[in-house]
Amino acid sequence: MTKIRKLLSALLTLALTLSAMPAVFSAENDTPFTDVSPSAWYAEAVAYVRENNLMSGVSETAFAPETVMSRAMLATVLWRLDGSPSVQRTLTFDDVPAGTWYTEAVCWAVQNEIVAGYNVRTFGSNDPVTREQIATLMYRYEQYKNGTAGSAQTLSFTDSAQISSWAVEGVSWANANGVMNGKSGNIFDPSSGASRAEVATVLMNYLSGQTEATKTPEQSQGPETPAAQNKTLVVYFSMPETTDPGNMTQEEENSAVVINGEVLGNTQYVAYMIQEHTGADIFRIQPEIPYPTDHSTLVDLAADEQEQGARPKLNAEVESIEQYDTIFLGYPNWWGDMPMILYTFLEEYDLSGKTIIPFNTHGGSGFSNTISTIASLQPGATVERNGYSVYRNSVHEAEPAVIAWLEELGF
Repeated sequence: MTKIRKLLSALLTLALTLSAMPAVFSAENDTPFTDVSPSAWYAEAVAYVRENNLMSGVSETAFAPETVMSRAMLATVLWRLDGSPSVQRTLTFDDVPAGTWYTEAVCWAVQNEIVAGYNVRTFGSNDPVTREQIATLMYRYEQYKNGTAGSAQTLSFTDSAQISSWAVEGVSWANANGVMNGKSGNIFDPSSGASRAEVATVLMNYLSGQTEATKTPEQSQGPETPAAQNKTLVVYFSMPETTDPGNMTQEEENSAVVINGEVLGNTQYVAYMIQEHTGADIFRIQPEIPYPTDHSTLVDLAADEQEQGARPKLNAEVESIEQYDTIFLGYPNWWGDMPMILYTFLEEYDLSGKTIIPFNTHGGSGFSNTISTIASLQPGATVERNGYSVYRNSVHEAEPAVIAWLEELGF
């Protein structure tokens, strides 16, 4: 799977053969790409960006229209659109090394406040770009080029409340100016990953002044599936250090919650609350060789696994994971990272096209950098940044906060 990801990454890198500035002219719905049907809703846009040297295929015969655009790729598209200007800036992002195909583009995007990092160390180069993010980035690019972004309007999408507060202005501008429209059912779908086909359409709309194609993927594929019918799975790893609720040590109390006489791991308890409120299916990640319950032994084992980059084998598989649209992924924070068995899970399953919603329990470190790690391990998935993290001593009283978080996410 790792080799496949590297190959795909290399192909997508080649796809960013872009010109300095596009010549604006119409395009026939004709491309050499065998994966772009002339009748596809995005066919004209693909032809447009190809003929205007904005985007090319991942090979001579493939465009990969459904592949989700990454932050580094989009920064590079906008940088080249601006004429590939030289930039004098030093970055502190660990995931933007010197000399890559996107280094100077990220420098340019950050310098001109078109896109920022998650923090001083993380840009999220391989993270997917969501629909609300691309609307915001196009809005900022317009402000950068013209000093203003024109008119906006009040949003009337049925899921407008799900648009992040920082993205409302950008989405409103993009919608008012025909850069981006909603999907069938009058939804905007803000957290969905923006595919290469969607990005091509947005670029065509922005540069040519055309309105976004009225024929959307949902309309091409038939009636939209209501969100309530989407299948959800809660996947979690939890390690209570005892199963005996009597005479627990302090370490055992820190790792577990006792509910009606039953000992539940902290993350397990949060997973159960999510399942109960969403009606999701549930799957517990467990190692083939059980972990020790003794605190000191477990702590040392976790440190050794992390140092060695271990990939503990799973004792069971998720049945038909392809049937799920949304996956809640829960884990404790061990030594500032996910337990290594989470890496096993994320490397064994391809969650492309799905939404991953992280939640975790911790002793003071929160998520650390784990959400970005998940995004890097699953570049084809949409990883929700608004995860839920709870301190271990507060887990027993977390239910109101968990429910409020789920409702904020639309569950």
